[in-house]
Amino acid sequence: MGSFSVCIHFDCEQYPAVQTGMQSCRSDYQQYELQWPLEDIDVGDFEKIWQEHCEDQQSLSEYASAMRLLAVDHWKKKTPNDHDRIEWCRRTCYEFFRGGGLLKCLEKDDRRRQHTLGGAANGETCETERKRMKTADYNTIKLPFTSKIRLLDVGSCYNPFMDFEEFLAVGIDIVPAVESVYKCDFLNLQVQEPLQLASDTIDTFLRGSLRNPLERVPREIFHVIVFSLLLSYFPSPYQRWICCQKAHELLALNGLLLIITPDSSHQGRNAAMIKSWKKAIESMGFQRWRYGKDRHLHLMAFRKVSRDTRNNLLNNDATPDMLYIPQDFNEFEEESVFTDDFTRSESEERLLVEGFGVLPEGMDELDFMLG
Repeated sequence: MGSFSVCIHFDCEQYPAVQTGMQSCRSDYQQYELQWPLEDIDVGDFEKIWQEHCEDQQSLSEYASAMRLLAVDHWKKKTPNDHDRIEWCRRTCYEFFRGGGLLKCLEKDDRRRQHTLGGAANGETCETERKRMKTADYNTIKLPFTSKIRLLDVGSCYNPFMDFEEFLAVGIDIVPAVESVYKCDFLNLQVQEPLQLASDTIDTFLRGSLRNPLERVPREIFHVIVFSLLLSYFPSPYQRWICCQKAHELLALNGLLLIITPDSSHQGRNAAMIKSWKKAIESMGFQRWRYGKDRHLHLMAFRKVSRDTRNNLLNNDATPDMLYIPQDFNEFEEESVFTDDFTRSESEERLLVEGFGVLPEGMDELDFMLG
């Protein structure tokens, strides 16, 4: 059974409150892992475990406080700016919405559509399609993009995106560490009918009409959804699958799903897992736009390209178990996002020597746009 939480290493003497909070939270998870062997667990068991976990307010509060302290007082001081996960999200959003990324995607969509419809002879049909895209579809992101970026940060803890002027940030967490974060269980968040309103009116709605705890949100209301160190927190691939499906429902067409997940191994060790995640998430109506491997993290950006999730799934052999993590198969293995203390096999060392695992100094050297 997978670990519920990401194991983050730090100076225990310097940050005793962090150590206490995280150890308190992990103890219950380990009891679950000992109590239920993986082969005896079904979806209902995971839901029961999750509900019991969400009801443990004391441990969750300690965990939230510890994570906020770790992120604000430790990561910001020790992580170079070009390796910072929040800065990666910010930079990715800027390049997509204002730096030509979305424009290139739409132009590529046009070329693909024209090819599918029969080439130049159907250029008029493509122009008609472009005009249709420019009509009053309130839930499609179009260019030029001039509004604030409506961003949902799931598992937000302390709402770091509020510090940036370009975002209208909504942070949610099962136990918030600050008042600006809404209490919300994303797995059980209800999705309502979309709002057919102008962009500035939707902004006003998000600023003043959300209730705490947050239990329901309109469909297709966000431009960006962030899963930062979130998916590995869940004990089963099925719950990760539900999270990604819900993100698809809440994103406007052409919106971005940003996924950051821990991995301190060299770049190629878990390549099969990343390929599996790509196939699973794209089956829901996404297309991967960007991928990067940092020293301790995988960083992925997926663009919502289709509203029709059902047809995508019916025509694809993707299943929830494709959203696995290494801990699903190693009961007590936990990934670190802040330590170099891991061992490699001889074959892995050879791969490193051959260049497969060499990690460049800056994230910009790793990021690339697909297609």
